[in-house]
Amino acid sequence: MTPSADPPLDYRTAFEQAPIGLVLSRQRLIVDCNRRLLSMFRAHREALVGRSFEMLYPSHDEYERTGNRIVSQLGKDGRYADNRVMKRLDGELFWCHVSGQALDPRSPHTAGIWSFEDLSSQRVLKLDLTPREREIAALLIEGLTSKLIGKRLGISPRTVDVYRARLMRKTGAATTPELVNKLLSA
Repeated sequence: MTPSADPPLDYRTAFEQAPIGLVLSRQRLIVDCNRRLLSMFRAHREALVGRSFEMLYPSHDEYERTGNRIVSQLGKDGRYADNRVMKRLDGELFWCHVSGQALDPRSPHTAGIWSFEDLSSQRVLKLDLTPREREIAALLIEGLTSKLIGKRLGISPRTVDVYRARLMRKTGAATTPELVNKLLSA
């Protein structure tokens, strides 16, 4: 028997074999993605490459608001990260950690590198939440206050409190820590 040749060790192999989903983007269009991302979103390459990220969001509003939030909160180093609910191509919603690097921080959507990590093994999404409730739930889980959530989403802290109350009713939580626990296990 002859020993098998060493597998190639180059940038394309690293991209394809990365343990997280990776996307190269231009103007919020998917230019390229790796196998892990295709598996995560239950897609074939042809279904994603050349298409808008919008198809991976639960709603058009969430796509728009997230894009605006990225522009307003991108750090000087061009980085952004959050946890959010995403949508697989078969329609299933799931929690996902998304982080990205804009190649030009002054123009965040021109070109970027994005990573996606499926959090569904740690956070199961069982509640029927509106798009805004999903955004606020994600930020509550991160430990942000109503004031900080309001600032991040461009809404008043009082509006955040109204949504928090709705989330508490939906989950049966009596306190914010209990709400966060229920959201993490819901």
